Amino acid sequence: MKTQRKVLVVDDDPVIARSFDRVLSGKGYAVISARDGDEALRKLHDEDYDVVFTDIKMPGMSGIEVAERIRATQPWLPVVIVTGYGTDENEARAEAAGVSGFLRKPLSPEMIEGSAQKALLERDAPAAPAPSVEAAAMPQPAAEETANALKGIALFIAAPFIGLLYILAGPFIGLGMLAWMGTRELAKHRATRRFAIFVKNIALFLAAPFVGLVYAVLFPFIGLGMLAWMGVKALVKRPAAN
Repeated sequence: MKTQRKVLVVDDDPVIARSFDRVLSGKGYAVISARDGDEALRKLHDEDYDVVFTDIKMPGMSGIEVAERIRATQPWLPVVIVTGYGTDENEARAEAAGVSGFLRKPLSPEMIEGSAQKALLERDAPAAPAPSVEAAAMPQPAAEETANALKGIALFIAAPFIGLLYILAGPFIGLGMLAWMGTRELAKHRATRRFAIFVKNIALFLAAPFVGLVYAVLFPFIGLGMLAWMGVKALVKRPAAN
């Protein structure tokens, strides 16, 4: 025979406890009720339970205090808060106490059964293996961060070579594009005046850097020659001394 799961319902309203009993008693659960927090802690001391459902607002000890006391003595026992007063402050305190979840009134049979199943599954789930002492002492970087770092280093090292390759390949790429354009124009306008103009423009474009280089190299000599010629001319025109 399958062992029943024992559920403790802590609520000063007996209607809530009867609702849990009506939903869960025929599905493998034994439902026990407690009217307040003190009675609930006594029952938890005397017997073992599988899950606790507790109202948040009760005379005396609140449901959050019940959850905190259970967390301190039986941290493995799942506690679900049942409340119609779900403020942010209460939820934050309940989460800090390690509750398994919240049920908000009014309750439905699906909510009660689903919450019980979820709490038990979480309790029975195997815990993740703890990391070794070496792994804890020496945290490893994430794989993605390592890959990004290596990528950045590779780009940093390759940048000068990429720039040099771009400089060396640039003229050839430009000449290739001009040759392609010329071939295209030749195919479209063979033996036409437009093609002749195009070829002339290409020739001028290719010759421009060399013309500029020649001009830059010869300009100092041309300037010196002009100065020498002006000096000789002035000397010749100067009248002879008496």
